[in-house]
Amino acid sequence: MPEYKAPRRDIHFLVHDVYDYPAHYQQHGFAEVTTDLINPVLEEAARFAENVLAPTRAEGDEVGSKLVDGEVVTPPGYRKAWQALRAGQWGGISCSPAYEGQGLPHSLGMVFHEVAESANMPFCPLMTLTQGAIRAIEAHASDELRNLYLPRMISGDWTGTMALTEAHAGSDLGMLRTRAEPDGEGSYRVTGTKTFITWAGQDITENIVNLVLAKLPDAPAGPKGISLFLVPKYIPDADGNAGEHNNLSVAKLEDKMGLKSSPTCVFNLDGARGWLVGEPHKGLAAMFTMMNTARLDVAFEGLGISQLAFQGATEYAQDRLQMRAPDGAKYPDQAADPLIAHPDVRRMLLTQKALVEGNRALGYFVATQLDIALGEGDENARAEAQALVSLFTPICKAFFTERASEITDLGIQVFGGHGYIREHGMEQLYRDVRITRIYEGTNGIQAIDLMRRKTLASERKLLDTLLARIARFCDDHEDDARAGGLVQRTRAATEEWSRLTDELIQRAGDDVNEPMAAATEYLEYAGYTALAWCWARMAVTASAKLDEPGADRAFLDSKLATARFYFDHILPRATGLRESILAGADSVMELDDEAFYIP
Repeated sequence: MPEYKAPRRDIHFLVHDVYDYPAHYQQHGFAEVTTDLINPVLEEAARFAENVLAPTRAEGDEVGSKLVDGEVVTPPGYRKAWQALRAGQWGGISCSPAYEGQGLPHSLGMVFHEVAESANMPFCPLMTLTQGAIRAIEAHASDELRNLYLPRMISGDWTGTMALTEAHAGSDLGMLRTRAEPDGEGSYRVTGTKTFITWAGQDITENIVNLVLAKLPDAPAGPKGISLFLVPKYIPDADGNAGEHNNLSVAKLEDKMGLKSSPTCVFNLDGARGWLVGEPHKGLAAMFTMMNTARLDVAFEGLGISQLAFQGATEYAQDRLQMRAPDGAKYPDQAADPLIAHPDVRRMLLTQKALVEGNRALGYFVATQLDIALGEGDENARAEAQALVSLFTPICKAFFTERASEITDLGIQVFGGHGYIREHGMEQLYRDVRITRIYEGTNGIQAIDLMRRKTLASERKLLDTLLARIARFCDDHEDDARAGGLVQRTRAATEEWSRLTDELIQRAGDDVNEPMAAATEYLEYAGYTALAWCWARMAVTASAKLDEPGADRAFLDSKLATARFYFDHILPRATGLRESILAGADSVMELDDEAFYIP
């Protein structure tokens, strides 16, 4: 079982050296968040993840959550872990002080999310879904609902869920059947059945606040007729405490491939009392406040589990003795060389390392843009930051989670047969991470969003915002003595991204199937190219740091070596994707529906 150790050195490298969070905070409204505050937060986050959350991961998988007499019973250690999370105020780390949150920057909160997800990803949606619900309520609900619910949710006394899905509808929310009838008391009676709802039942907190999509009696057909309702498990009494049980119940827990401890519920609303959030028929827009937050959270779920798989595989490869290296004994005093001496194992480990650290760099960058976009600074800076967040939300969600499946699979492969059995914990990571490619809109939905809304509908304006920033970086650093060659390759890769995008936009005018058939490959292409920029940035920073007195040469040299590996062995994947994208949609659409399988 991998014993989680937070990647402190890499986190500090990004926070202080690559992105300079302290200067970023000074510039964008968080002047009080200095290095003297950042470093203790990072250290305490690492300790909490390692010492409180990580020990519950294996037990949670073994015991699971169960439905007993209509109530969900969670693994024994989860209640204590949540109490520790509440005591540390981690759930409100980036929430508004107006509702008793800590008000720290979102970028600092996302670092905590990463280490927590590594430690015990199935537990974490109890926190992250609550934070997403908090944002939706804060942005769209009435003052009365905000004042009643937000302090209790931010404190961790109450938690939140997102109740969208129905068994017949899936991602096509316009087909939902849940109904809400006005009850003449300022609230509504909500009736329907929701499925695949994470943490809609648990025995950990006093109340559960469900954000439910439903349709009013006068709702127009399709997505434009959806409204959003706040439906608590227990209706607050006159003092604001959890009171009468609402008319909702958990009907079953899904028997899943992974996430055994994270209850995935089918729950029924039988005239449950709810309150409208936002305007009638505008619920989908309000829910997307939570959904887009959740998509970045899921990206960090993929990153978190990837880190643990990489860490476990590396430690095993350093210890496990197997044969001699092909160019001769590396450790002649031992009976055989460790796995890490073998080129193919090194290839797998470097692939993990390059993708994990590249994704972390991209995720932390997007988090800084979230700080700016949600802040109160210069309007132009906020608009540019929002453009980058919008562009990268589907990329990060899909690319990080696709690579997470690859990275955890490689982790099992490094362990060999020992990775396939439960004893070493690697197979749990593979099972748990698989859902992230489906969560919060499948990765195909993310690809369509990137292609249709973020590229075609915007006439590539979001991409141009990013490419202009990358071009400025390349102008400034292409002559770097150690990293200049990688910067030049980044320029070439991003210029090719621009040309490919133009080609797809042109083809879309002739055949709407062209960009849609290429959407997933285009997102993958975007992810690999964006990581080239991130690795070039890290290489430039490492190069500069090497010239400083007392430089950590082993760490910085490893950054440069991993950057070279990324450009040599991973970025070329984009070339194959480009060829497939430009092959067009004809062969995708040619086969008759009935001809896919002919018995």
